[in-house]
Amino acid sequence: MKVRKAVIPAAGFGTRFLPATKSTPKEMLTIVDRPAIHYNVEELIEAGIEDILIIIGRNKEEIANYFDRSPELELFLKENGKEELYDLTERISNMANIHYVRQKDARGLGHAVLCAKTFVGDEPFALLLGDDLVYSSTPCIKQLAEVYDQYESTIIGVQSVDESQVNKYGIVDGIKVGDRLFEVKDLVEKPSIDEAPSNIAIMGRYILTPDIFDMIEQTKPGKGNEIQLTDALRMLNEQKEIYAYEFEGKRYDTGDKLGYLIATVEYALRNDELSDDFKAYLKNLF
Repeated sequence: MKVRKAVIPAAGFGTRFLPATKSTPKEMLTIVDRPAIHYNVEELIEAGIEDILIIIGRNKEEIANYFDRSPELELFLKENGKEELYDLTERISNMANIHYVRQKDARGLGHAVLCAKTFVGDEPFALLLGDDLVYSSTPCIKQLAEVYDQYESTIIGVQSVDESQVNKYGIVDGIKVGDRLFEVKDLVEKPSIDEAPSNIAIMGRYILTPDIFDMIEQTKPGKGNEIQLTDALRMLNEQKEIYAYEFEGKRYDTGDKLGYLIATVEYALRNDELSDDFKAYLKNLF
């Protein structure tokens, strides 16, 4: 079955960016000229996803407002001859079929995914974490979906990290079975350097089968007293094969202050309007 649906969890508090995220969702922090979540929705659209569910929490209405129409703004732009800006705002409101559901309690990523059960039904679906941006010639989710088409099994997007960073990620213990492809033997959530089975890290991109919901419902709270998706995937892996695919592209952790700054600089350097002047500024600065 083709992957037609996607889920973006966006209910977290964004504590690493306080005080900015006290009133602004972290997903709405701007990378050059658009919020981070805009890039993620674009990735899904370019991968052929038809319907997107965004899991929101309290005080996250700004996300829904961004993807909604703004008749007053559209009228103002049209009446003042700002056609390009009018077309831009109209395109945003027509980007995709976007739906919303509220996660009433912040009980971890696994619980957030469970909120999508009714939306997903019995179909495979893409899961994309809003903190992670991936710049690549082929959309990351499309790469994973193509692997899913071949194996019809859960596919986890991974990349290698420095061994000193393994305690920040879910880590895969797997056997290489193809080009960039691993059969997963086990998953460990944020292990210490000594406990990590590898340096192959989960990077916020998944194609999941709907049986993950049964696993989540059986999963007890783990680290941080939260329901961890990694724990549910471990349980699923005892029953079915799971694969990890080392996707092509550069991944940015925009939930981290340094990662956010790096993403902003590098996306600006790729921007046709800004790149020349920005390069000149950076050269002069250093």
